[in-house]
Amino acid sequence: MTNEIFISVDIEASGPVPGTYSMLAIGASVVGSPDQRFFAELRPINNASVAAAMAVVGKPLERFRQAGREPVDVISEFAAWVRKVSGTGKPVFVGFNAAFDWAFVSWYFDTFQTENPFGVAALDIKSFYMGMSGCAWEQTRSSRLPTKYRGEVPHTHNALSDAVEQAGIFERMARDVGIIK
Repeated sequence: MTNEIFISVDIEASGPVPGTYSMLAIGASVVGSPDQRFFAELRPINNASVAAAMAVVGKPLERFRQAGREPVDVISEFAAWVRKVSGTGKPVFVGFNAAFDWAFVSWYFDTFQTENPFGVAALDIKSFYMGMSGCAWEQTRSSRLPTKYRGEVPHTHNALSDAVEQAGIFERMARDVGIIK
């Protein structure tokens, strides 16, 4: 059996799709080892933004132009961090609504010509919960999860704290079904 290293990843972006809009922050936390973390803010790749997305981010695009780091450097460092924390194991990208976060991360790996250590797939926590519980899709919202899966960490739309929160949610679910001991 492959030694899988589950890594919770969360991003904040200036809009709904990569390429058209920018990934502004990325946070990651190893499931079961919350002290193993990665965080960076990125410079936007263009000036495109959606007001609703920027309201969620809570900071203006100009702040990321000034304080963010070059995307090529961040994505390269992120790949190196993933390889380091995975060791000889297989890193598995885990996200809460992984389709959104995965699309940006994968696009940045490809665009900035950095090999994606996760390969071509992601594990979505919402889908995982739906499968394990047999609930309807609407019941997979974080606010509707049973208390035993939700953590004490509030959802802040800070990529790192949200990645840590999501790692805890997934860890509790995975323990319930025996994926994590």
